[in-house]
Amino acid sequence: MHLANRLPKRALPGLARALASAALMAACAAAQAQQASSIVIQGKDNWLFPGWGSLTQVDMRGIDASTQLVRETRDALAARGIQLEVLVLPDKTLFYQDKLPDGKALSADVKKRYQTIQDKLRQAGISTIDDEAVLRRVKNGGQDVFYRTDQHWTQAAADATAEAMAQRIKQDVKTLAGKPGTGMPLGSVVNERRYGDLAELFLTPDQRKQAGRETFTVRRQAEGQSLLDDTPAPVHVTGHSMVQPYFGFPQKLSNVLDRPVSVNWKPGNVGHWVMLLEYLESPAFRQNKPQVLVWQMFEPTYAQGPDARGLWDNASLMSADAWRARMKAALGK
Repeated sequence: MHLANRLPKRALPGLARALASAALMAACAAAQAQQASSIVIQGKDNWLFPGWGSLTQVDMRGIDASTQLVRETRDALAARGIQLEVLVLPDKTLFYQDKLPDGKALSADVKKRYQTIQDKLRQAGISTIDDEAVLRRVKNGGQDVFYRTDQHWTQAAADATAEAMAQRIKQDVKTLAGKPGTGMPLGSVVNERRYGDLAELFLTPDQRKQAGRETFTVRRQAEGQSLLDDTPAPVHVTGHSMVQPYFGFPQKLSNVLDRPVSVNWKPGNVGHWVMLLEYLESPAFRQNKPQVLVWQMFEPTYAQGPDARGLWDNASLMSADAWRARMKAALGK
C-alpha cells in the first residue's frame, strides 16, 4: 500500500503495472488452478472481461447493508468535520455488452445495478457522482473507457471522473484549505504497448498471442512536481488499483481542484472496507485530517460487506459490527 501525505514523487509504469497485476493475482488466487476460460470471459473482437462476477444476479440485501454502513461512516466523518464523497465505479461489461461472447448477456437487473446503487446512496443522503453517466459521455465521444484486455479504466475515463468528482467537491465544500497554485501539474502523455493484465496473467501463450497487445496511455511526472511534497492535502482518496497514480485519477483530481491530494490504495482482493480502516487508523490521518475523503468502491463488489468470506482475503475479513467499532474508534466516536 502507498500511504503518504500526498501523491508519490513518481509513479513508475513498471512498478505500477506489477502492482496492478498483483491485484488480479491476489483476487483470483483461489482460482489459479482452474482453466483460464473460467477466470476470464473471452469476448468478441478479442475483448476480455473478468469472469469472477455474476452477469445475472443482484444482491439487494447486500446493497442495503453496505449502504447502511456507508451512511454510518458519513455521519461519523461529518461529526469530525470531514465531508465524505463516495465514488462507485461501474462495471466494464456495462459499456461493452456487445463484446460479450454469444450465450452470455447481462440480465435486466444487472443492467440496472449501478443505478440501483446510486438510488440507494441518494436516498441515504450520501454525496456521490453518477460515474456511469460520466463514462457514457466519454464513450459516446469516441474514446474507450476500459482497456480491451485489462480490467482497468483508461486515462480518458479516469480524467473525466476526476473532473466530475472535483465539481462535486466544490459544490459540497465551498472553501478548500490550502493555497491556489498547490495542485499537481500534469506531465506529458506517453504510450506503452503491452498486454493487459487479463491477457498477461490468465491466458495461455496462444490465447495471449491471439488477443494481442494494446496501447496504454499514461502521464509522465511533471517538472517541479516534487516542490509540493510537503504541502498538506485537504483531499484524500482511498480505494483499489483503479485509483493508483498509474491511471491518473488522483493527479487529475489535484490538478482540477488546484490543491494537493493524497491517496492510499492496495492491490488484491482486500476490499474497500479494510482500505478505509487502514487510512483512518494511520498516522497520516491522525496528523493531517482531510476536509474531504473520497472513498472509491466498485459496482460488482459494492454488495459485499466486510464479512464476505471467500471474496475478500482472510486478513481483511471481519464482522460488520467489528468493522463499525474500528471505524468509530478511529474517528473518536
